[in-house]
Amino acid sequence: TQVNSSAASDVYKRQVLHPSETPEHNMELIERIKDGVKKSEWKKLINRIGHTEKELDFMIPASISSLQKRNVYDMETSERIYELARLYGLGFEIFDTEEDFKAWLYAPSKTLGGKTPFSLLDSTFGFELVQKEMLRIRYNVYS
Repeated sequence: TQVNSSAASDVYKRQVLHPSETPEHNMELIERIKDGVKKSEWKKLINRIGHTEKELDFMIPASISSLQKRNVYDMETSERIYELARLYGLGFEIFDTEEDFKAWLYAPSKTLGGKTPFSLLDSTFGFELVQKEMLRIRYNVYS
């Protein structure tokens, strides 16, 4: 998927379009999370992935009012934002269209116990389960 650089957040561009698993990259990621995601980056990301803060409220470890008051988010909130950006980037790569990915997120999954993938995104473990399921789809591995 081609991303309009004015619409995509720095988080999205840095972590999703050019993912890397090198130790150096992972250390840089840790530092960025510690430094905190800026409110402007968060706003660009939610706009890019087509959601509202209210729709994502259950997965972010801060209230909407707290998010609106801060210019830079704490480490826990920043880490969840990075997880979200990476997951959506992967989904936009795997599925034919962004709409297909979003439809999959809201469809009950037999391998996820009948739950929708989106409903599991309130914990790091949930993000991992959903990402593993997406990789199974990518490589046509069915459980």
